Amino acid sequence: MGGYLPSTQNERNDMLKSIGYKDINDLYKDVPSQVLLKTDLSIPKGLSEMDVRSKLDGIAAKNIAFPVVMRGAGAYDHYIPAIVGSVTSKEEFSTTYTPYQAELSQGVLQSIFEFQTMICELTGMDVSNASMYDGSSSAAEAAMMCLDRRRQQVLVSQAAHPETIETIRTYCWGRNVPFNTIPVKNGLTDVEALKSMINNKTACVFIQQPNFLGQIEQADLLNKVTHEAGAKAIMGVYPTSLGMLKTPAEYDADIVTGEGQPLGLALNYGGPYLGFMACKKELTRSLPGRIVGETKDNKGNRAFVLTLQAREQHIRREKASSNVCSNQALCAMMAAVYMAAMGPEGIEQAAALSFHKAHYFAQELTKIEGFSLIYDGEYFNEFITSCPIDAKQLERALMEKGILSGLVLDNTMLWCVTEKLSKETLDDVVKTIREVCLI
Repeated sequence: MGGYLPSTQNERNDMLKSIGYKDINDLYKDVPSQVLLKTDLSIPKGLSEMDVRSKLDGIAAKNIAFPVVMRGAGAYDHYIPAIVGSVTSKEEFSTTYTPYQAELSQGVLQSIFEFQTMICELTGMDVSNASMYDGSSSAAEAAMMCLDRRRQQVLVSQAAHPETIETIRTYCWGRNVPFNTIPVKNGLTDVEALKSMINNKTACVFIQQPNFLGQIEQADLLNKVTHEAGAKAIMGVYPTSLGMLKTPAEYDADIVTGEGQPLGLALNYGGPYLGFMACKKELTRSLPGRIVGETKDNKGNRAFVLTLQAREQHIRREKASSNVCSNQALCAMMAAVYMAAMGPEGIEQAAALSFHKAHYFAQELTKIEGFSLIYDGEYFNEFITSCPIDAKQLERALMEKGILSGLVLDNTMLWCVTEKLSKETLDDVVKTIREVCLI
């Protein structure tokens, strides 16, 4: 009908008759009557465009955009070059989606290919798939791809992000897979506890680097213990940190996952974000989602194809190993443009600035009586401190002054510093905290 919507009951009835139905209920005759809605929906009447806009503006006005953000915990306020928005706001990019007719979607395929290539360069791994929904679900998908008939146990560090832990736990629950968490000791995954828990039924071990507590894990040792037991080592990483820290490949990880938001995506009040996943070559066929490859067409020109499609839409549902249906195409495009614009040197600089500014802030903050680092290990740009007053009270006081504080954990605070915060801003925050704590 070319998008035409019938406006009167008579028009609707005529349309129904033209396809062989006498009324609207005939369309649902195969649906059990007990599940049909027999009352009107409890929703307000329709509004004009102007009234809808006014109502939405009122709702949006409740959002608060803080000038100073000192909270990370999985979502990070990094600087995004203007070119990212300039390129990805073009209509041909903002409307990109899953390439159902892949051979006709060369632009979408190339953008995915470039994203995958840069993720491999960033992580040091051999192959990457099309982007996942978010960091937590990519970690869970990674755990599922390690399972086999003999190995069904999944071990996850308690120092990983709580949402990642719960997502992996949920996936395991849905597939009846034994799930256990590895205790934390002094802010790090307890290596001795891992040694006592891992066995010949363990499929994989998941650790996060840096971990949720901000600490840099002993990934070399943890992955060695994992491999000696015959299990796969999965690392969840903060992509910006790879500008300074060793890559997962250098830690001999089998699979790497992470949240792609720091790669050119604004905080966006919580989303949309994207996940990423990469692995060693031998695990390629176990990857969920899609892999785009480069080839040549019949004229010898560079072309792109869907090399691998491990999707339940293409196979029988009972044989599907994943529920990844999309590829977060626009978010992946943003990440690809960001990585291309920044280059290795830019990402290294963002990492170095975040690292040094975080350490400077920690040094100045702990000069205030009552603030001290909870853990004495190495950290990247996040760290936890004690708090001399009620942490929630400090959080509220800083919010009133336009500062989003660190994340409150019990009565401690998980602080984060990125390259966006200048030395002057950090000094002002310390001054404000000092004033608040003297109230």
